[in-house]
Amino acid sequence: MGSILGSTWVMFSRMKHASAETLQQLSDLLDQIRQRQGLKEKKLGIFYNKSKSFLHFHEDPTGIFADISSGDQFRRHPVNTTKERHALLTAIDRALK
Repeated sequence: MGSILGSTWVMFSRMKHASAETLQQLSDLLDQIRQRQGLKEKKLGIFYNKSKSFLHFHEDPTGIFADISSGDQFRRHPVNTTKERHALLTAIDRALK
């Protein structure tokens, strides 16, 4: 279950974590995320900020999504287009401030 708290919050359904093959499609995006100060990639596509889970990716038939930690919940962002990937990077930078 999840909650709707704004335009980018969605109800969480059972989505599987993104496969290595899917994450390979995001290699340029992952490289940009790796450059963010304070993030550590503990496993491919799974990032921590300090000791807390911060960012990970999911996939389903509708596309690829990134979940960014926001307190005790995650905010889901689609990452299927260049525009969506740019929006994710902006959201990451905002969350890290």
